[in-house]
Amino acid sequence: MKSGPGTSGLILNEPLLWEKGKKGRRGMSIPTSDVPEAVLDAGLTGAGPDFPDLSEIDIVRHYTRLSQWNFGVDTGMYPLGSCTMKYNPKINDKLAATPEIASAHPMLDDGSVQGTLQIMYELQKYLAAITGMDAVSLQPSAGAQGELAGMLVFAAYHRSRGSVRTKILIPDTAHGTNPASAALCGFRPVALKANAQGVLDVQAVADLMDDETAGIMLTNPNTLGIFETNIRQIADIVHAKGGLVYGDGANMNAIMGIVDIKKCGVDVMHLNLHKTFSTPHGGGGPGAGPVCVVRELERFLPVPRAVKDSEGYRLEFDRPESIGRVHGFHGNFSVLVRAWSYIRSMGPDNLKKASQLAVLNANYIKERLKKDLHLPYDRPCMHECVFSDLFQHENGVKTLDMAKRLIDHGYHPPTIYFPLVVPGAIMIEPTETECKEDIDLFIEVVQQVVAEAREKPELLLQAPVRTKLRRLDETQAARHPCLRG
Repeated sequence: MKSGPGTSGLILNEPLLWEKGKKGRRGMSIPTSDVPEAVLDAGLTGAGPDFPDLSEIDIVRHYTRLSQWNFGVDTGMYPLGSCTMKYNPKINDKLAATPEIASAHPMLDDGSVQGTLQIMYELQKYLAAITGMDAVSLQPSAGAQGELAGMLVFAAYHRSRGSVRTKILIPDTAHGTNPASAALCGFRPVALKANAQGVLDVQAVADLMDDETAGIMLTNPNTLGIFETNIRQIADIVHAKGGLVYGDGANMNAIMGIVDIKKCGVDVMHLNLHKTFSTPHGGGGPGAGPVCVVRELERFLPVPRAVKDSEGYRLEFDRPESIGRVHGFHGNFSVLVRAWSYIRSMGPDNLKKASQLAVLNANYIKERLKKDLHLPYDRPCMHECVFSDLFQHENGVKTLDMAKRLIDHGYHPPTIYFPLVVPGAIMIEPTETECKEDIDLFIEVVQQVVAEAREKPELLLQAPVRTKLRRLDETQAARHPCLRG
């Protein structure tokens, strides 16, 4: 095969700033102070603050070297399934950083921020059109908070009808935060198992759906990367019992411009703008999880929402049945701007094409690797494909060992051990932004790792061997993290 992107090149060590600083060094010249010096209370700060003295070159080299230890989507392919770690056009970052947008104070009156309100209003309309839903709130700050807002809408709806509902159906192929979001709103999660094809059985839903059940939370495409083909029949069963259907839209990257969510029977869904709509994902945020609903549930949406009337754009707060605010001010606004810019620059045809390419790339990887890695569900997938380590068990090699070895070859590992319904899971999502040549190289590297697992299993058990640090004790790191600095 061609040489992969991994190498054992120059890796620079770098001490902590506290170890690097020397008294008397300065990174900038400042005027002589014209106010009396104030001494901080040592009782509040222990021995007092210990800020290192550093020159400008100390600081520049420190953070440059730290950046060289990182791996990101700007470095290379990032096949992290269920998280959509795709390359995002820099133009969207540039627009989000426009001073007139980034510096606008959230407490300015409506008349002073007509442009930013227009962005919010148009984004609400765009997301409604893309999903097929009727109304949108941009308030939630990430997917999990979008789920929570959706469950609060469920609770408000049933309360408005005088209906007491205590349970909610959640498939084992739904995203892991779904049960917690439901429980926080007073619903008891009831587990549903996927069938041998990786989707829900209609009869299984019918057997569990009753007058005490608020509805169902499902992820579509689900965490196996498979589209829930029975969703319309499932929605009819839930609706017949007075329940609602929640669609986790975190995997919207697979179905933009292809699937009408409302026609599927979904009543509420959230979108992860930081996965599908051009905000770099990972690192703890920021994110955005707008909630989309059908017309009947619009009155319960979080406020404020951007509206337009004869006088221009304004924020509307007067919604007596709203579940209220779920975020300070107007969400993570820069993420909303990126999504607006992405949608405007792509247009409907290219949004659809992005999903088509994401699905094509995932199926290409699935077909190329299914002889090398065990494929528990051998059927067309959507944006991600799920393998397992079953074929490698005879050599004592597990999923974690293969993931660590991929680091030596220059790749961030795919998602491992998720979804939980597949033991030893290896979830790969190439996204739509990778070209065939790069995907082919990734496939060849995975095949080489599989060959190494067969011929040199001891190598994988030691991996990674080319990195600055070797395999870490992750349990110890979680229980006793080093927080110094």
